[in-house]
Amino acid sequence: MRFNKTLDAIKVYEAGKPIELVVREFGIDSKEIVKLASNENPYGCSPKVQEAVRGSVENMARYPDDSMYGLKAGLAKRFDVKTHEVIIGAGSDQVIEFAVHAKADSESKILINSITFAMYEIYARHVGAEVIRTASREHDLDAFYALYLEHRPAIIFLCTPNNPTGDSIDASAVMEFIAKIDSETLVIVDGAYMEYARYKDSAKALEPKTLISTFDNVLYLGTFSKAYGLGGMRVGYGIASQEIITALYKLRPPFNITTLSLEAASAALEDDTFVQMSIKKSFEEMERYEAFADAKGIRFIESYTNFITLCLGEGTDSTVVADALLRQGMIVRDLAGYGLNAIRVTVGRPEENDRFFALAEALI
Repeated sequence: MRFNKTLDAIKVYEAGKPIELVVREFGIDSKEIVKLASNENPYGCSPKVQEAVRGSVENMARYPDDSMYGLKAGLAKRFDVKTHEVIIGAGSDQVIEFAVHAKADSESKILINSITFAMYEIYARHVGAEVIRTASREHDLDAFYALYLEHRPAIIFLCTPNNPTGDSIDASAVMEFIAKIDSETLVIVDGAYMEYARYKDSAKALEPKTLISTFDNVLYLGTFSKAYGLGGMRVGYGIASQEIITALYKLRPPFNITTLSLEAASAALEDDTFVQMSIKKSFEEMERYEAFADAKGIRFIESYTNFITLCLGEGTDSTVVADALLRQGMIVRDLAGYGLNAIRVTVGRPEENDRFFALAEALI
């Protein structure tokens, strides 16, 4: 059977291994498995969210409110924007898909960092666009600008804080960069981990209102999968000018998130105390990882997220380490596929981190 030829250039995205897979493959009791691979919030979601979802179970037979007014109104209030400047997706990656299909085609180029979220390239390949990468591991905005001048891409992706490395760009530098980009180029600022960056260093905090009120060509992305602890609910959002949001809505399928997801995300917005608590604990535990790395002589990338990237030495293979940990029930992310001899570890609860340190001590 023949398929669209653009599929030939696409590699399937490999998500973090689920606990169920490790149970099947290695016969390990699920209670003995620790998953620190997908940057989920180890403290889960707010009790208010759980209560809201339980109260909505009886409505599962009904389609959700396709206007998503309640959630859009909550986000508009949180970020001081208008509801018509917000679009909801099944995860922020669905909004990325909308944006790429709305703006790019087989004649387009899309500019991304050398190491960044894999779905940018995958969605670019969907439409046959050419992907241009910088050479540097971290976002070098001078390099981005040079490539912009050379290639005039249809879309530029800035992932800050960056996944899978954890580094972040100063907000002032991002604003200065976008000011040099022509208004026909769509600049997508992926702030999936912005709640963590904002907590750690206000200089890294990019505010959606400031971005879209200053620039007509910016789409800001956020998600409920990380700090809000709703990875299983798949809710993300985009904030942009009405012109951009209107274009994206032409690609949005009806009822693209569930009734329970809408209720969960709306309730999560109302409990910032829980979110800030979980972020605080994450950075407190992050210090233990930094101390571990220092003691072992391992270089790490300063992180503004809920994960840390540990760059292993020449004598240590990240794939071997990740596999050895996996066979002992510890799931981390091997970054060899990104060209890095490194593992990415989600900062878990204290007892989960204890387990990681105990197992990793003999391996790295």
